[in-house]
Amino acid sequence: MKMMIQAIRPIAARLMMVLGLSVMAAVGAHAADEHSVNAQGVMLQGYDPVAYFTAGMPTKGMDKFAHTWNNATYHFASAENRDKFAKAPETYAPQYGGFCAFGTAMGKKFDTDPEAWRIVDNKLYMNLNKDVQKRWLTDVPGYIAQANGNWPNIKTKSKAELN
Repeated sequence: MKMMIQAIRPIAARLMMVLGLSVMAAVGAHAADEHSVNAQGVMLQGYDPVAYFTAGMPTKGMDKFAHTWNNATYHFASAENRDKFAKAPETYAPQYGGFCAFGTAMGKKFDTDPEAWRIVDNKLYMNLNKDVQKRWLTDVPGYIAQANGNWPNIKTKSKAELN
């Protein structure tokens, strides 16, 4: 019996390692960068997505007015903005998980500057920075079409896989 247990141990250890790696891979795949969030899981570097539409400018949100949607946390400048977002998050959430619209058009994922934004056809688009935004503005409809085509294929891929 003792010899049988000794023979089984290495096999059991390898099996446990394989199972552990499989679980880690599954968790990693699910946790791929679907949203451009900071280390705390906050979108738009804490800027209020509703304010882009209502105030027409980037407005820093507060964590006391936070709302989590689609595995990402958003901060708002007021309870009113938080409640507007909670009622219609698809209306206010940035496109492409908050990643750079130009980068998405190129099949990449880049984090964004809250000051480099544009509302087009009632949708919020973010860019890496204002220089990249200048390039994006040269053909907004074309880049949006490219990004819309790329997003389903890159949405669940990590930034490291793409960039």
